[in-house]
This record gives sequence, structure tokens and C-alpha cells, in this order.
Amino acid sequence: MNNESTIYGIRAVIEAANAGRPLSKVLVRQGLNSPLALEMMGVLKHKGIPIQHVPAAVFERFKERNHQGVVAYVGAVKTHMIEEYVPQLQSEGKQPFLLLLDRITDVRNFGAIARTAECAGVNGIVVPAKGAANMGADAVKTSAGALMHVPVCRVGSLKMAALFLKECGVRLVAATEKAQNPIYSANLRGPLAIVLGAEDTGISPDVLRLCDEQAHIPILGQIGSLNVSVAAGTVLYEAIRQRKFA
Repeated sequence: MNNESTIYGIRAVIEAANAGRPLSKVLVRQGLNSPLALEMMGVLKHKGIPIQHVPAAVFERFKERNHQGVVAYVGAVKTHMIEEYVPQLQSEGKQPFLLLLDRITDVRNFGAIARTAECAGVNGIVVPAKGAANMGADAVKTSAGALMHVPVCRVGSLKMAALFLKECGVRLVAATEKAQNPIYSANLRGPLAIVLGAEDTGISPDVLRLCDEQAHIPILGQIGSLNVSVAAGTVLYEAIRQRKFA
């Protein structure tokens, strides 16, 4: 966990989470189930902070610390709660222009996507608490600092986040090679969330079913697919064309 600081102890982790510290991951000793530990895990789940249950042996390297079976890593990127952030955007008179990233775990891809998103004027990136790239210093460096400017919402369930966005009047458009229509015929205007999946697994079926529209990027060569960060750039700039120049 290079370039990340650590927090030790149950109460300290609760306080850090409630204070909005950007916790990238919390290690919890297997079998830890005291009332305070259960309270902590409830707070972490509510905040969308990843929890990893590990054997007691893992904590041997922290034996000089009063860790109580809990160690949290503080990342470089502050995250937001989607239930608060999207209504805030709307109250400020802004149309949500969001990216939902489903199981994109490669730090370099994530950083490149964030860099393009910032350049394209995206005002939020939504990622799952589990199955997403680490948002530490490496991601910030790869994004050329963009992750310090584009708010990131980390959610416990991407499906529930999609449902919430629909309730807020945000249209979901999935970029998937399985779609019949090209991205150039999709409606990318108005309150919008573009959904992208990992190159190997694509978008989760339960998330894909919630999308209002699906579209593909035409592939004219032999390889058959684009790198996901390149795909993100293609879709985002088609959205800019429609929103600003069409």
C-alpha cells in the first residue's frame, strides 16, 4: 500500500470514517464481532468503504501498534456519498453528467478514465466499494491529478446506485458491444450517467437491465474491442458533441 497512511484501532477507524477520511480499505481480523466492531462495520458499509476480513496472522506486522484487529488504509482520494452528492448537484442547478464504472480494477485504466472525464467536464465518477481500482497515489499520478478534481462516489451496490440515479431523473446509457445501435445514435443529452464495464466481464447483467439505452462503439478493424479507457474517451466526447455542438 505505497504512499498511503494507516489508522489503527476500532474507535479510530469509526472516527475517521465519520469524518470523511478517504479510507481505501479496512483490514478486519476474522472472527472480530464485539459490539464496537459490529458498529464499525456498519459505519464502513454505510460509507461504501471496502472491508477485507483476514486471518490473525496478517496483523503480526502491526504488532507494535494497538490495532485491536483493525487496520485502515487512508487513500489519496476523498470519496462522496451518492445520496448526498447528486441532490447537491441538482440543488446548484447543474445537470448530472456522470460515469458509472463496473468492475474496472486496473489502476492505470481507472486513472486514464478519470483524466479524460475531468477534461470532458464529467462532474462525478461512481464506483463500487468492492471490485474497483485502488484510489491511492498511483491512481492520482496516472490520472495526472484529475482525481483531485473529479468527485468520486463509492457505493455498496452499483445496482442500487443505478436505481437511485433513475429516481433522480438521470438517464443511464450503457456502452456495450452487445448493443444493436451505435453510440452516435444514442441520446446523450440531459441528466446522464454513462455506464462502462471491464473489458473481460463487461457490465453486470443486473446493472445493464436498468439502463435506459444501450449502444456500441463501431469497430472496423480485426481486434474487436477497445481498451476501456479509450472507449470511455470515445463515448464522453460524443456526449460533448451532442451536448455542446449539435
